Amino acid sequence: MINSFDFVLPTKIRYGTGMVRVLGEELRLLQAQKVMVITDKGLVQTGLVNKITDLIKSEGLSVIIYDEIEANPKDYNVELAAEAAREQAIDTIVAFGGGSPIDAAKAVVVLTKQGGRVRDYQGKGKIKEDCIPLITIPTTAGTGSEVTFSSVITDTADKFKFTIKSPAIAAKVAIIDPELTLTVPPLVTAATGIDALTHAIEGYTANCTEPIAEAVGLYAVEYIQGNIVEAVKNGTNIEARDKMMMGSLLAGLSFSHADVASVHCMAEALGSMYDAPHGLCNAILLPYVMEFNLPAAEYKYARVARAMGIDEKDDCTAARKGIEYIKSLSQEIGLPGIKSLNINKEDFIILAEMSVKNGSNDSNPRNITKADYAELFNNAYNDSLMS
Repeated sequence: MINSFDFVLPTKIRYGTGMVRVLGEELRLLQAQKVMVITDKGLVQTGLVNKITDLIKSEGLSVIIYDEIEANPKDYNVELAAEAAREQAIDTIVAFGGGSPIDAAKAVVVLTKQGGRVRDYQGKGKIKEDCIPLITIPTTAGTGSEVTFSSVITDTADKFKFTIKSPAIAAKVAIIDPELTLTVPPLVTAATGIDALTHAIEGYTANCTEPIAEAVGLYAVEYIQGNIVEAVKNGTNIEARDKMMMGSLLAGLSFSHADVASVHCMAEALGSMYDAPHGLCNAILLPYVMEFNLPAAEYKYARVARAMGIDEKDDCTAARKGIEYIKSLSQEIGLPGIKSLNINKEDFIILAEMSVKNGSNDSNPRNITKADYAELFNNAYNDSLMS
């Protein structure tokens, strides 16, 4: 029997090349008057943010830009943005960028109306329905954050990443336009692409997954594996960018309706302690966690391998070949090993403690302890030294 489950999708998805042009239409439907665009300084420098603000101004609306969002968005990024939104009487927020601006914006829509500190909303049942309407426009094919209803924020005092989660913080509309990814640099394309692959695999294999999340997760694997090399090596190939964006979207739907697992527990620990790029951390750690999980997830990892084009009937052989393929794929697209993060080996026990305390730890398909996490960090580190 299939276990009972709920599938909530509060976000309207508008997908396609050139789709960003519907922003004005969606703002009209939300009866927006004063809009804040939440983004980062890097995107402002590219000039892409001007395209967004021009679309908003063409509707005769007032718009301000908040570009103080950092990678691994910090609690003070969110709280200062919410303060600015209140002062300017903002009634609608547009999140434009990768996972950091979008995650930050999902926290801002809560704080602007409900007040307090962002960590006040950690856990379940603390967010009311009364949030500012949000439109998300992703510029990378990686996080899937545009369609999830969770937000990961760094507590800078405790150096700890925590999650707030509620359908109330989900975007009203996600405008997903692959053309916005055409200028993403190769290394960012590679890291965010394997980040999306991690979302798909963990969403498919998490203990709490369900059939819809499994289906879109497995299909996401096909899209990503078949197009990531071309997207990295020929970033102007709109077909490859299009399919990577769809893979990222499907992966986001998968893990948001299931969960992530131990890859993310470890990656978020690294992000908390070292402010390391989240997508790169996931990419580095994915095959090591898969090796650990193999005794508990052989059948599913075999299906993942076959979705990646590995023609092998025996499940154990297919699963092992799939893990080795992911390692070689990361090397082919130029991703570095864990030593590139300048990690102190003496911190592995602390990182392991942070990983085991992560809220997604119990979703891992195999029971995993602090000692196991420490060993996985060590395995990734030793392999990196030999490469």
